Amino acid sequence: MIRISKMTDYATVLLAEMARAPEALHSATALAERTRIAMPTVSKVLKALQRAHLVRSTRGLHGGYTLARPAAAISAAAILDALEGPVAVTDCAAGAGQCDIETTCGVGRAWQRVNLAIRRSLYDVSLAQLAGTDPRAVEFDALEQELKPRAGGRAAAAISRA
Repeated sequence: MIRISKMTDYATVLLAEMARAPEALHSATALAERTRIAMPTVSKVLKALQRAHLVRSTRGLHGGYTLARPAAAISAAAILDALEGPVAVTDCAAGAGQCDIETTCGVGRAWQRVNLAIRRSLYDVSLAQLAGTDPRAVEFDALEQELKPRAGGRAAAAISRA
């Protein structure tokens, strides 16, 4: 199962909270209270997001954090990259020279295609969509059409809940 880490999940929750009031300066304490994420975790995540240039910090008594760019310009891929590094479903999907059996493996290119499709999908979803501030819904039409013949399976049920 491909799954994001709790830290990436927390980062998305924090960024979504900030995206709902993009003009505000958000203190780490206020973000912790509003999201119910523990303060040490909030601080750790905000530092990672700042290093990745997704948020800006202002120091001082009235300091806090703001999004570094509009929520519509921050992709789900950028959030994942900030906390976990680039997504790679297999070692070879991370790029040439990453796998010990690359020269004899016959499936690496196919996994690279899968990885590329995942990356494209992550780039297509913005923080604004994740936060629910973008009126355009995330589109799943192509995926839903592909899963229709398999109706009743777990994948179809998972998509219908999304």
